Amino acid sequence: MRTETRSFFDTVRPAIDSALDRLLPAEDVPPTDLHRALRYSVLAGGKRLRPALCVAAYSIYREDYRPILPIACALEMAHTYSLIHDDLPAMDDDDFRRGMPSCHKKFGEAMAILAGDALLTLTFETIAACTQFEASRLTAAIFRLARALGTRDGMISGQVLDLAAEGLKLTTLELESIHRSKTGALLSTSVWLGGWLGGADSAELDALLRFGQKIGLAFQIVDDVLDETESREMLGKTAGKDRERGKATYPALLGVDQSRRYVRDLTEQARESVRPLGRRAELLIGISEFLETRGN
Repeated sequence: MRTETRSFFDTVRPAIDSALDRLLPAEDVPPTDLHRALRYSVLAGGKRLRPALCVAAYSIYREDYRPILPIACALEMAHTYSLIHDDLPAMDDDDFRRGMPSCHKKFGEAMAILAGDALLTLTFETIAACTQFEASRLTAAIFRLARALGTRDGMISGQVLDLAAEGLKLTTLELESIHRSKTGALLSTSVWLGGWLGGADSAELDALLRFGQKIGLAFQIVDDVLDETESREMLGKTAGKDRERGKATYPALLGVDQSRRYVRDLTEQARESVRPLGRRAELLIGISEFLETRGN
């Protein structure tokens, strides 16, 4: 990882965690069981990739990144909601997340469902309550995020397609459609929101969106590869689950080596997307390089 990229994560990740701690209801606020489940899942660690990408894109246009922190935290809440629900027995049925028992294993299935619901609700409450940006910009941000999480090429549609594809032999285009929705939509929107609220013009927003789409797909392919090649201790969740459930993945379709080559190609395409931004995009490029080499 580049020195400046590591420095960024070392500075921004604690700031995100601190903001999340403030924004989440305290454990002693009723209903206490629910709020314990929320805090357990959100504050369990993780890469904070989506909020970090949002902050990095915002930092292209604004030196002080503190105003964007509530928006970045909202993205992490939305992401954690998806993880809680993904781990449920009716979905991916995983007993571990981030090296700890999944929310439903710790608090029960009913509480896990409600914790995910509560985090999705709190996502939009947090954005709506943000006073750092014009209302019209926040309205557009809410719309964009809702679409990224929704049923029209968003995360939920990707999850539906992913479940339906279990045990099937897909084409690369069909598999890419699943990944772009299930993982890529929220990742690319995280980058777009940072640029949008930072003040990017339309051409720059298009470039940031293309960057996010490329690294979003690359990120999911790397996850698929790691599921094939790494242990539970390294992953923080059960290894080999994709193969066990007959999931549609790039390693299953193309093999591990060709999947890694495709990740390299996508990462280079992502970098090319933001090169017109010049040195301002160096942080995003550094993050893309870090994501490409995860597990290497």
